[in-house]
Amino acid sequence: MTSEERTPLSASTVGRHRQIWRLAGPIIVANLSVPLLGAVDTAVMGHLPDAKFLGGVAVGAIIFNFIYWGFGFLRMGTTGLTAQAYGANDGNELRAVFSRALMLAGAIGLLLWIIQVPLIWAGMTLFDASAEVEELARTYFQVRIWSAPAVLANYCLIGWFIGVQNTRAALILQIVLNGTNIILDLIFVLGLGMTVAGVAAATVLAEYATIAVGFFLMRRAYRKIGGTGLGTNLFDPGKLKRLVALNFDIMIRTLCLIGAFAFFTRQGARYGDATLAANAVLLQFQQFLSFGLDGFAHAAEALVGGAIGARDRQGFRETVKLTGIWAVIVAMLYTVVYAAAGGPIIGILTDIEEVRRIADQFKFWLVISPILSVWSFMLDGIFIGATRTAEMRNAMIASLAVFLASVWLLTPSLGNDGLWLSLMLFMIVRALALIAYYPQIERSMTQGT
Repeated sequence: MTSEERTPLSASTVGRHRQIWRLAGPIIVANLSVPLLGAVDTAVMGHLPDAKFLGGVAVGAIIFNFIYWGFGFLRMGTTGLTAQAYGANDGNELRAVFSRALMLAGAIGLLLWIIQVPLIWAGMTLFDASAEVEELARTYFQVRIWSAPAVLANYCLIGWFIGVQNTRAALILQIVLNGTNIILDLIFVLGLGMTVAGVAAATVLAEYATIAVGFFLMRRAYRKIGGTGLGTNLFDPGKLKRLVALNFDIMIRTLCLIGAFAFFTRQGARYGDATLAANAVLLQFQQFLSFGLDGFAHAAEALVGGAIGARDRQGFRETVKLTGIWAVIVAMLYTVVYAAAGGPIIGILTDIEEVRRIADQFKFWLVISPILSVWSFMLDGIFIGATRTAEMRNAMIASLAVFLASVWLLTPSLGNDGLWLSLMLFMIVRALALIAYYPQIERSMTQGT
C-alpha cells in the first residue's frame, strides 16, 4: 500500500473538499453566466410585442446547439486528455493535446462556413413552426454562423484550462464571453432595435473577443507547465488515433443529447407558438440547473483524470464520492428555489400573458428536475475524466431510444405533460446506464490500465 493510501481518510477528505471547491467554485460562477445569457436573450425577445420573436430565437438557438454541442468533444475530450497528462506531469503532452484539438477546431469551423446553406436548410426541416418563426430563425442562423471557428477554439481553451486545474482562467473566459454578449444584446436589441439579428450579432462579436483573451492567458500558462516543446509528439500516430476515437464517441453521444432536445422543441411546436415559447422559457430553468451542476462535474473531470494519470486509486474514489455529495446538495437547493420562486422567474423572462400562463402550468417538471438530473451530470464528469467515451456513447444511445419511445407512447394522451415526462425519463435512463458501466472504471484502476 502506498503512503498516500495510508493517509487518514478524514484528513484526505478535508483536503479534497477544499480542492473540489477550489476547482468547482470558479466553474459554477462561470457556468451560471451562461444560462444568464440565455435568460437575457429570452427576456429581451420575450418583452417584444409578439411571441414569434421568442420562438425564432428558440428555434435558431436549438439549431446551433445541435451543431456546436455536436462538436462539444473538443471541450470534453481536451479536458480528459489534458487532465491525464497533467496527472502524469507530462509538459510536452499538455502542449500537444491543446495543439491537436485547436487544429481540429479550425478545420471544423471552416467546414461549417462552407456548408452553411445546406445546414440552414436541414435545420429548418426539423421544426414544424409557423412561417414567421421559421423566417426569424433563418435570420438568426445566417448571422451567427460566422462565429463557428471562434466557438470551437473556445471549447479547446476552456477544456484545456479545466484539465490543468486552472479554473480561474476558464472563469475569465466565460465572463468575457457572456458579459460581452449580454452587453451587446442590450445595445443591439433594446438600443438599436435589431431584434433577432441583434441577438445573433452580439454572440458573434463576443466569441471573437473571448479567443483573443484566451490565447493571451494560454501564453502565460505555457511558461508554467514545463516541457521543452511539441517536437514530433504532436503527430504521434497512436495519440492521434486515440484522439479521433475519443472524439468520435463523444460526438455521437452529444448528437444524441442535442437530438433529444431538438426533438423536444419540435414536438412542442406542434402545440402552437405560445407553447413553443413557454417550453423555451422553462428550458432556461434546466439550463440554470445544468450549468450549476456542471461545476462539480468539471471538477470531477479534472480530478478523476489527474488521479488516473497519477495512478492514484484512493484519490479517484474520494473524488467520485465527494463531488457527488456536493452535487446532490446543490441539486436539492435548486429544487427549493424553483418550487418557491418559479412563478416570479417566469414573469422576469416574459411578460406575454399566454406564454406565462402555459409556462406556469408545466413548471412542476422543472421543480423535480434537479433531483432526477443530478446523477447523469456527475457520471458524465467521471466518465469524461476517465476518457471512457465508448461507454458514454452507448449509454446515450440507449437513453435516446427510451426518450423517443416515451414521447410516442405518452404525448397522445398527456400532450405537453407527456413531453416533459419523457424528458425526465431520458435523464433517469442516462444515469442508470452509466451506473451499469461504472464498475469497469474501478476494475481498470485496480489493474493499472
